[in-house]
Amino acid sequence: MKIYLRLANLLLLSALLSSCAQNPVTGKSDFVLMSEEQEIALGRKSHAQVLKQYARYEDASLQRYVQEVGSKVAANSHRKGLFYRFTVLDGEEVNAFALPGGYIYITRGLLAYLNSEAELAAVLGHEIGHVTARHSVRQYTAQQAANIGLAIGSILFPQTRNQSAQNIAHLFGNVLLRGYGRDHELEADRLGAEYLARSAYQPNAMLGVIRVLKNQERFELERAKTENREAQVYHGVFSTHPDNDTRLQQVVALAKPFATKQQKVGRETFLHHLDGLRFGPKPSEGVLRGQDFYHRDLGIALQFPQGWRVLNQPQSLVAMAPKGVAFLQVTTADLNKRLSPKDFLIHRMKLENLRQGKKVHADKLTGYTAVAYGKTPFGRRLTRFTVVYFQQQAYIFAGATRKQGAEARYRTDFLNTALSLHPLRPREYALTIPLKLGLLRSDAHTRYRTLATTSPIPNDPEQQLRLLNSHYPAGEPKADAWVKIVE
Repeated sequence: MKIYLRLANLLLLSALLSSCAQNPVTGKSDFVLMSEEQEIALGRKSHAQVLKQYARYEDASLQRYVQEVGSKVAANSHRKGLFYRFTVLDGEEVNAFALPGGYIYITRGLLAYLNSEAELAAVLGHEIGHVTARHSVRQYTAQQAANIGLAIGSILFPQTRNQSAQNIAHLFGNVLLRGYGRDHELEADRLGAEYLARSAYQPNAMLGVIRVLKNQERFELERAKTENREAQVYHGVFSTHPDNDTRLQQVVALAKPFATKQQKVGRETFLHHLDGLRFGPKPSEGVLRGQDFYHRDLGIALQFPQGWRVLNQPQSLVAMAPKGVAFLQVTTADLNKRLSPKDFLIHRMKLENLRQGKKVHADKLTGYTAVAYGKTPFGRRLTRFTVVYFQQQAYIFAGATRKQGAEARYRTDFLNTALSLHPLRPREYALTIPLKLGLLRSDAHTRYRTLATTSPIPNDPEQQLRLLNSHYPAGEPKADAWVKIVE
């Protein structure tokens, strides 16, 4: 036993002594288990995987612009020798992240809510800071060191071997895109602000970006509370601190000595690059216009109840009644066997003890509706299931209520939504074009409430317009200024 322990300690000590490298930012030695060449190779390999999961946004001009802004900031960083690649991803989620070796990404969803070139530079500068300080490599090393300890333990205590192998197997995928700790985030803020200042941008743009994201989080928390649901808050860049955080303001202030006389904001230039930016889901996920949903690829349209909030998710449509008292989910499934809609519910969906069953027709499409117990966000509830066939797909509508026994109250809403399903009509094809950002020159009378009355934004258009223009929760446009709208 003592011989094994001595050998394990020697192996660990050898790894520690042979794995120190100079930190590009601090100049001090860091314990890392990855050379710069390995870091770049990992980033290159992971970049291909990212592009498989998230497609590049197809706008060559916007891609060039983001690359130019990012390259300008990166040229004033601590790792000038890296070639940085900045990619706009075609995702509506608000996110930005970096991979080892200089691969940096920002979604069109985040771009939509920024309001100046300086704010774009702040997001990219923050991510550059993660790369220059080798945060992903250091985080990877810390977890690997813990796994080395587990591996040593597995020599001494064989029952830990499976746990060690499992941790190592899942480590690589988790370490790249997970959030960083508070200290790493603040260091990335400090470095990003310094790079902004050196690049002739306003360092305080870092605070502006955080304010944008925190306003979104505040809006989501308020909306979730009103709808009695769990909030879907942002977990990426800047998520660890509020915009009035004292430490954050201190690290941003450290950039002032690096500032040039010129401190660019670039609001109009940036906004004109966003003109025409896709807003909301991809075309392949369909388009919501008010309570109506259109999907060109599937060739269908349907309508949700008035006043319900509809979420267009990649694998489903989800609608919530006011105050979250009822829930309706729409999913699809391939038809493989020639089952009747009733048999589909019984044999394919494995529903038992169907009640109140009857045949239905949605615009000449065959279907069946019944009540059975199902799994819902409210727990196991009596659920109204309706299945409608169109071409080679089964469209499955599942509606339930928060309160037990209240299904009958919303039966009409559940059923009417299912029966509204129909093939796209010729006049509806124009409505399948995705929403996009536009620009409006305001005057002294421009108000978000007025703009919201004609906006195609499906949920909370007035507050969404304020969020897009950094005027949340109660601001209004200034006269003779560009205002982002959705068309």
